[in-house]
Amino acid sequence: MKGFFNRVLIIDVTRKTTREDPVTDDILKQYLGGKGLATHLLLEHNPTGVDPLSPESHLIVGLGPLTDSPIYGSCRYGIFGKSPLTGFYAESYSGGRAAPAISGAGYDAVVIRGAADAPVWLEISDTGVVFHDAKDLWGKDTYDTEDAVKALCGRKDAAALVIGPAGENLVKYAVIENDYWRSAGRTGMGAVMGSKNIKALVFHGEKRRSFHDPDAMKQYAKTMAKDLNQHPATRTYRTQGTPVMVDGLNRAGAFPARYWSQGTCDHYEQINAAAMAEKLGAKPRSCKTCFMGCGKLVEVKQGRHAGLKLEGPEYETIYAFGGLCMIDSIEEITWLNDICDRLGLDTITAGNLAALAIEASSRGKISETLAYGDADAVADLLEKIARREGIGGLLADGIKTAAPEMGMADLAVHVKGMEPAGYDPRILKGMGLAYAVSPRGACHLRSTFYKPELAGMIDPEQIEGKAQMFIDFEDRCTLFDTLILCRFYRDFYPWEELAALINMATGMDLSKEELAKTASQVTNLTRRFNLQEGLTRADDFLPKRLLTEKLPDGNGITEPELTRLIDDYYRLRGWDRNGRIF
Repeated sequence: MKGFFNRVLIIDVTRKTTREDPVTDDILKQYLGGKGLATHLLLEHNPTGVDPLSPESHLIVGLGPLTDSPIYGSCRYGIFGKSPLTGFYAESYSGGRAAPAISGAGYDAVVIRGAADAPVWLEISDTGVVFHDAKDLWGKDTYDTEDAVKALCGRKDAAALVIGPAGENLVKYAVIENDYWRSAGRTGMGAVMGSKNIKALVFHGEKRRSFHDPDAMKQYAKTMAKDLNQHPATRTYRTQGTPVMVDGLNRAGAFPARYWSQGTCDHYEQINAAAMAEKLGAKPRSCKTCFMGCGKLVEVKQGRHAGLKLEGPEYETIYAFGGLCMIDSIEEITWLNDICDRLGLDTITAGNLAALAIEASSRGKISETLAYGDADAVADLLEKIARREGIGGLLADGIKTAAPEMGMADLAVHVKGMEPAGYDPRILKGMGLAYAVSPRGACHLRSTFYKPELAGMIDPEQIEGKAQMFIDFEDRCTLFDTLILCRFYRDFYPWEELAALINMATGMDLSKEELAKTASQVTNLTRRFNLQEGLTRADDFLPKRLLTEKLPDGNGITEPELTRLIDDYYRLRGWDRNGRIF
């Protein structure tokens, strides 16, 4: 089928063997690639109830039918499996420049099972798979690891997907990184990779996808760049990046601060996009097929971190450390971002757990002395988490384990074991639904429903009829994940444009109704995975604290409101009242 290789590579790390499995056109027509194909493969290969960190657990690297095409926003790959953090479905995506090299190996997905008896790194190409000794790499940070495996590979155009000490030590929210600063960040796929004793996956090759209408693709991309290069959304991302959200969320009163006890912080102007531009000289940086340049290359110009360079921090990192931990310096947040990247830690979960520990300390629940605003204490905590030292060993197991042990279960904010992003559902009630029903835990990206609520497309307070708009957003985002497109192109790729992209890549001519059906099939497939892993309706809910504790301005979301949203969502999805598929 055009746009696909119709091949999946299966790697058994225990036996050091490989095989190729065919993928039928019928499966690709039903689920497309990316998330759809990967979820199908997970249900086929992963044993029900498997320990996510056991050799029998499968790790999947997936691509979409637009990968290595001229289409803007297509330079992304996905990582899929069972999350050690939540025990449910895991999906994480990353951009940068890795996806074309992964595609060059000539597979729609790579499925990895088993575990090596000693550290290895895998070189995966169009000529085969080579298992390399990684004992000398074990313990290195992600930057040094990427440099080392690319040098050993001898291919400057290779993609290196690597883990740091956090992944080696099975921290349940360890990430997989590429291009130094790009992370497949949430759900702990770095720990799954570490459990298999894999330090790096290196991809290269000369295979190229055959598209249905490559000339139309080139013309489409050319026209798009010309017409949308100066679009307001493009200019905002290029000049300010995601940190532009710091101001907007504070104005809305939905910027989580002081571990979810506030919706604003007084120091937001010290950690926003303007502060990054002024103090760090932020410059736009793009993925390979992108004209937005939402990434921000920064350099700390003065103070104790002078000379520190990296891409970031993104809004979510700023919210986690600047809001929840109340750190009032963009330079210090940048430093903490760098520590997380080097260690291979997810910044959202790490920041949430650091703030939870600070709050526990302030309440006398733990013996450690931690304080809001203390960047050094947070940095020390991050190192301890990655190396499982002291209290870091407890926090490394995630909030579901750590909060009860610290006597903080009633105050801990998470869904299914994963913490929300920086959009407080007590203000943005549609985000309450988004967090509750997301298959991977409290996720903002499966629907990006903060967009319509902040942009005035729907009243954040509205309950009646909200689930219907939510599903439209969620379905379109699901298609983005089957094609593996960047979320920031959501304003440029409405339904009719997605249909055009799919046609140019595959030759399929699909209506909006057919596209929505495909998205629904993928959503149901993901739901089936979670149901077989024990998901119940009780897991699709917000933590009690967010339903009973109002923000200082009096805003809140009630249990009846959330219940109504979920009831409506289940009904519109065609599920029963307990969230099971008929």
